[in-house]
Amino acid sequence: MISRRHLFAGMAAVSATGVARAALAGLPEPVIRTTAGTAAPLLPPDGRPYQPVVTLNGWTLPWRMRNGIKEFHLVAEPVQREIAPDCTARLWGYNGQSPGPTIEVVEGDRVRIYVTNRLPEHTSVHWHGQRLPNGMDGVSGLTQPAIKPGETFVYEFEARRPGTFMYHPHADEMTQMAMGMMGMWITHPKGRHPHIATVQRDFCFLLASYDIDPGSYTPRIMTMTDFNLWTWNSRAFPGIDTLNVRQGDRVRIRVGNLTMTNHPIHLHGHEFQVTGTDGGPVPPSARWPEVTTDIAVGQMRQIEFVADEPGDWAIHCHKSHHTMNAMGHNVDTLIGVDHQGLASRINRIIPDYMVMGDKGMADMGAMAMPLPENTAPMMTGTGPHGSLEMGGMFSVIKVRPDQRPGDYSDPGWYRAPAGTVAHRVAAPEAPAPAAAPAPSAPASSAPPLRVRKPGMHEGHEH
Repeated sequence: MISRRHLFAGMAAVSATGVARAALAGLPEPVIRTTAGTAAPLLPPDGRPYQPVVTLNGWTLPWRMRNGIKEFHLVAEPVQREIAPDCTARLWGYNGQSPGPTIEVVEGDRVRIYVTNRLPEHTSVHWHGQRLPNGMDGVSGLTQPAIKPGETFVYEFEARRPGTFMYHPHADEMTQMAMGMMGMWITHPKGRHPHIATVQRDFCFLLASYDIDPGSYTPRIMTMTDFNLWTWNSRAFPGIDTLNVRQGDRVRIRVGNLTMTNHPIHLHGHEFQVTGTDGGPVPPSARWPEVTTDIAVGQMRQIEFVADEPGDWAIHCHKSHHTMNAMGHNVDTLIGVDHQGLASRINRIIPDYMVMGDKGMADMGAMAMPLPENTAPMMTGTGPHGSLEMGGMFSVIKVRPDQRPGDYSDPGWYRAPAGTVAHRVAAPEAPAPAAAPAPSAPASSAPPLRVRKPGMHEGHEH
């Protein structure tokens, strides 16, 4: 749901660039969205034209033009985010969501962003990767005073170069980024660019990780490595929407990483090239074909490919633990352990006990075992041929010849042509075993065994 609301009655106003208290009435109204679906691209109503992006399970922040300046309004506030069906997290974010809305501008735009702080502590916003005046860089204590609760600051600068960027706090980062405060920034080229191709589909999302105990709602902010929810735009599979494209489209996917580890993003069925980073577009002479690209912490990667193979193609992080949900790390490996007899005895004491892991963990994807409140299954999702046994950082690119240009709706599962799906074959009958020959005493050609004990002299071997 998208709504506009006034947040400023009785609010104190402080600004890095001198917005007066009386000017609060002239602020653009903040637009708030709380639903977790992928919004349609925002076609620019004014200003320089551009081809918009689609934020996976997110949206683009509207603006207003005022005296030739694009004005946006971000509200830093506590939010609730559905990470997956039956699993909601209490996070911090912007404008009702985590991550916050994508900001789209055009190279050369003069941009003014008002930031209102509705958090219980101070904050700031760093415009990751941007070239701008030092006082607009958003590092609290270094380039500006922190934005206290109830205050509104304004940032203003020119979008000087095209590319894929992020925004996030540079105040109490350990807490605020662990709680989900982040968003994407796209600067489109103002005209034809020698290193930026025209694409028919342009997607973007951020990688984030959380440590939320099963049955809990709030992340553990002190976690450094042992996260249990791996997300794209704070959504975990099967809550991540599919990327739906037309066969023959040139597709661009922009990915930013604000987790605590790297992520090798792997695409099935196609090769791609890395065409840009948060440093800008990559010249064609510096590109090479890949099917997996590693995205380090704090990096952006922009990949492009021609979707010329119809079907439902997986795209995911290739760290296998990152395609699982709410997973415990202290689980013994029980493959090969015989539970016969033991399970029935345990059931007398624990009626809901289920044998797990003696043949592998695949059966977890189909089990309907009881879960703690507000906990997504570890391995889940159902495809046209059964359980997908996935979670976390996983989605599907659906390539269809009949997907209309500009249509991002889900076309359903792919219907493969006859004879093009792997299938079971009947096992051939084993031939009858031949009669074994009667055993005979083997002729021994080995020399006689001679044993020599310690302390024995020559000639006393046995």
